[in-house]
Amino acid sequence: MHAKVGDRVRIKARAVGMPDQTGEIVEVRGSEGAPPYLVRFANGHESLVYPGPDSVIEPRSAEE
Repeated sequence: MHAKVGDRVRIKARAVGMPDQTGEIVEVRGSEGAPPYLVRFANGHESLVYPGPDSVIEPRSAEE
């Protein structure tokens, strides 16, 4: 898994009825885009994330 600052990470919910979590990658701490990533979520919380198989990296769009 590789990402850049500005990409988004989407983490699938672990239970039915719960929403997915989405956050913006604000820092890449691994080499060459590898995890871990410092992620800022919509509520302002920042967390160090090691994405698992339930996660997807969404590249930053050209409009942003």
